[in-house]
Amino acid sequence: MASRPKYNTRQKKILLDYLKTVEGVHITAGDVCDHFKEKGAPIGQSTVYRQLECLVDEGVLNKYIIDANSPACFEYVSREEHGEGGHCFHCKCEKCGTLIHLHCEEAEDLLKHISAEHSFYVDTCRTVFYGLCENCAEKGERSCR
Repeated sequence: MASRPKYNTRQKKILLDYLKTVEGVHITAGDVCDHFKEKGAPIGQSTVYRQLECLVDEGVLNKYIIDANSPACFEYVSREEHGEGGHCFHCKCEKCGTLIHLHCEEAEDLLKHISAEHSFYVDTCRTVFYGLCENCAEKGERSCR
């Protein structure tokens, strides 16, 4: 079955223009809908979801599924950054839910080790380290479950 051609609609252009302004920031489809509603240019929720998935397929957005209880996060990444082939990890605070976007050379080394020594290839779009953010840790919330 042939894939459908990708159309460049007005809504897609408006959405892409907005995503470029939040490059490197995690946003949800709900965040996108709220943004356009506040600007008085609502785009239908189903259109937002459909266009976000199309942009993921086209390699313009990264999609992160953090856990079963959180909505998927999307991140606009410039074509140049996609070409670098870098990986992204996430740290999620189990207390307040803060999500930290982590680009780290040591984490890259860990990926190489896991691949070379254990013949396992990590899906970095789904890799999340759980723990406590600095603020929650300072409040004495240091214990693990």
